[in-house]
Amino acid sequence: MDEARLSAHERRVLAEIEEELNRDGALARRLRTMRRSPRLPRPSIAAARRHLPSLSVSVLAVMTLALLVLGVATEAPAFIWAFAAVWVLTLLVALGLVVRWTRRRAPGARTEK
Repeated sequence: MDEARLSAHERRVLAEIEEELNRDGALARRLRTMRRSPRLPRPSIAAARRHLPSLSVSVLAVMTLALLVLGVATEAPAFIWAFAAVWVLTLLVALGLVVRWTRRRAPGARTEK
């Protein structure tokens, strides 16, 4: 391949642009420490544990609705009892979420260290 040569004027313009960019210390530091590929944040176990109760309430609510529909449609005692058990479990987990939410939002809940 043939190389494209820059004229003296183009080299001077590029040198001026480079000089202007080097004056900005923060930009120069960011460019020196820049990585080739962006680092994706690793999911932490603590974050997953924080979202587990809300995820479980969602899954239990979907199961409750499915068992309700099956119980009404088939009138099978097994589906009705399964619905009752999952519904109670859903209510208990949802109540735990509400209690946790109200404790976090309470005015005296945060202790200063």
